Amino acid sequence: MRYSRHLVPTLKEDPADAEVMSHRLMVRAGLIRQVARGIYDLLPLGLRTVRKIESIVRDELDRAGCQEVLLPIVSPAELWQESGRWDVYGKELLRIKDRHDRDFCLGPTHEEVITDLVRRDVRSYRELPLNIYQIQTKFRDEIRPRFGLMRGREFIMKDGYSFHVDYDDCRREYDHMRLAYSRIFDRCGLTFRAVEADTGAIGGQMSHEFQVLAGSGEDLIVSCSRCDYAANVEKAEGVVADTPIRFPRTPLEEVATPSVRTIEEVSKFLDEPPRRFVKTLVYIADGKGIAVLLAGTDQLSEPKLRATLGADEVRPATEEEIEDFTNAPQGFAGPVGLDHLIIADKTLLGCEGMISGANKVDTHYRGIDQDRDFPDAQFADLRAANDGDLCGRCGNGSDAGRLEAHRGIEVGQIFYLGTKYSEPLGATFLDADGSSRVMEMGTYGIGITRTMAAAIEQNHDDNGIVWPLAIAPYEVVIIATKWADEKVRDTCEWIYEGLATAGVEVALDDRDERAGVKFNDADLIGYPYRLTVGPRGLESGTVELKRRSESDQAELVVSDVVEEVAARVLADREAL
Repeated sequence: MRYSRHLVPTLKEDPADAEVMSHRLMVRAGLIRQVARGIYDLLPLGLRTVRKIESIVRDELDRAGCQEVLLPIVSPAELWQESGRWDVYGKELLRIKDRHDRDFCLGPTHEEVITDLVRRDVRSYRELPLNIYQIQTKFRDEIRPRFGLMRGREFIMKDGYSFHVDYDDCRREYDHMRLAYSRIFDRCGLTFRAVEADTGAIGGQMSHEFQVLAGSGEDLIVSCSRCDYAANVEKAEGVVADTPIRFPRTPLEEVATPSVRTIEEVSKFLDEPPRRFVKTLVYIADGKGIAVLLAGTDQLSEPKLRATLGADEVRPATEEEIEDFTNAPQGFAGPVGLDHLIIADKTLLGCEGMISGANKVDTHYRGIDQDRDFPDAQFADLRAANDGDLCGRCGNGSDAGRLEAHRGIEVGQIFYLGTKYSEPLGATFLDADGSSRVMEMGTYGIGITRTMAAAIEQNHDDNGIVWPLAIAPYEVVIIATKWADEKVRDTCEWIYEGLATAGVEVALDDRDERAGVKFNDADLIGYPYRLTVGPRGLESGTVELKRRSESDQAELVVSDVVEEVAARVLADREAL
């Protein structure tokens, strides 16, 4: 790549609307440009990185026995109506009509389309298992697109789907894909965790997210300090002390709490620790109101609540619904005298001397005891795990590991679906006995453009991107400090041709610009290696080589530079 013939529009200033580092750096480094909110052009350097990620994905999936297809981005409403998702997916599903007034949508995912394909062409158990994937543009009409490619509306995604004769074979493929995904992200040069996760809108019975660790990540995950357990905090099994939360018992009494509603506000007003409070949340589960109780220091995991209730949908009640449910404004709900279903986190079993809302405006109760005041409550693990909890997999013995919190960016997710889509869509096969059976399914996704953004979030410094070699747009950049100098120019051309012939992906900055501008752009774009050729070095027969991730630079003899640089790059490739 020669700069003089390529579109590399770098910028000195951050874009005004960029909130995260990957967005800032991708715009400044000339990788992307915005067309509309959440919709971006991929410029030449950005597209090269995307294609490299795609190549790694294809290589590992083909190695794992998967087959690539390309499905249409537009799909008919009838398929989504068969699965039941047309009405429940939400406004992220961009619905459109054709000229004949027929309903279609832009695919945010392709479970329906791929299941339709398989049900029409696969008839016998002899044709299973089958694992099919595609790499294609998706569209989800995010209510608030932000963070550049991290949460855009249009994005490139790898989505794959497997079909099986039974659970055991589907679970085998699930584990097979988990290993393949780990190899993919290892080869991309990323530090990540595979964590247990909620199945969300996709559905199914089991899921793992692949989280790239980065301080800017939206997701909070935990991993065990002792075993290999890791999970999203909303899914994680954290263990707290078995002893009940007990404070001094007092008679149940009302206390005035004028205009204070939150745990923090009431705790400060009454001069009591937040742990002494019973947090009472009103939720709507499949249309029915329930009260959810937690210790004041804990947060609710909605996925755990949904799983505990076996509900399709849970959501926080509105202010009006809360007032109908408790006869009090939001902020004063409590379990005492509440004539509704109460489900409490198991940490509250046997608690004494607690404080909670009194279902009365500007009033709380002091002296709440579980066995007297909400004896009929159901108990379950409802709290989101916290940093420092004992690991729920190691157990609660003295040798159990502790959960450590990390910030992560989800770049991939796999699901065991079972028959969630194959049953309503009629994807069946004939088994060895000639009986018709429903196929078991798994689905497996990777955000290609999101992976590029996550790599930058994890790998950057004050000067710009620090690409892992495997996904850098180019591996080496040659900088001529004085392009007008004939000797410098000839040496650069000779090195450029030699490295290209040796199979190195090389860029040549042949612009008639100051050296400082070229150095700044090279650091901003993040080439793994920078080779500097200047008149002063050539007088002594040397050029300078610097790794982007290191501060030191080495002098190389001009006659050896092609062989030396090619050897270093190839060695780095082999180490991946």
